[in-house]
Amino acid sequence: MIAFIGSVFSPWYKWSGRKVPQNNVCINVATYGPGGRFTMTDRGSSALQQSKHSLTVGPSSMIWDEAEQSLIISVNEVSSLPIISPVKGTIIVKPKSITDVELPLTSTGTHIWRPFAPTAEIEVDLNTAGWKWSGHGYFDANFGTRALEQDFNYWTWGRFPVSGGTKCFYDLEFTNGEKESHAFNFDGDGEASLISDPPPIKKFKRSLWFVKRSTRCDKSSKPRQIKNMLDAPFYSRAAVETTLDGAKTTGVFEALDLHRFRSPIILAMLAVRVPRRRRWAFK
Repeated sequence: MIAFIGSVFSPWYKWSGRKVPQNNVCINVATYGPGGRFTMTDRGSSALQQSKHSLTVGPSSMIWDEAEQSLIISVNEVSSLPIISPVKGTIIVKPKSITDVELPLTSTGTHIWRPFAPTAEIEVDLNTAGWKWSGHGYFDANFGTRALEQDFNYWTWGRFPVSGGTKCFYDLEFTNGEKESHAFNFDGDGEASLISDPPPIKKFKRSLWFVKRSTRCDKSSKPRQIKNMLDAPFYSRAAVETTLDGAKTTGVFEALDLHRFRSPIILAMLAVRVPRRRRWAFK
């Protein structure tokens, strides 16, 4: 799930000129597998409430519990086409540690990645059979002062659990065609270290929408998709198996094609999946 202030993938935010991010807010929830749901309602500024430890967007909220050192997420949304139904429940993310890393993705600092907790425990309790489970997760954030498509053509990102921690990879292509990569190892205490000699980038099968995909993998191996999570004309999210330092690991991977996202046709298609609800009244 993702909380947005300034919903970067919302066509309504794009069409508004992106002048007031607080007027395009959203709690996005996606569940996977048979009967999976997708919620991404774009709401107006009347739906937004913020404090030091909480973020509320209409009927859903995220609250940092200082005593328990956990993020409590309350979801109360309605999924979009093709299956319209309530998506309700609670998600609890308990970081094993909090990092102090802020990574500028551009030289001018217009986009910043903040991996708060690359390694965390998670409990999910939603309102449909099969949507109650516990396991490992992560908690991160991105901040920006410019639209993604203004600075990037394409990127991939991957977060892979490894013995003693987590490895994360960002591989970026800017609008001028230049490329840049970032590779981090996070140990169990949240200490971050740069991976000076990351494994090579290797291609694997394109998504259902033919979005090109590649991630890091040992020279002698090849990455492969284990589970399709989210497939859009410009975006792919999947569980991907790769091999790092001789050990197999399955992590969350995303590929973002901003060439495609710039298309007016794609924005019109998104408007069907991302309904706009301008007004909200708290009870």
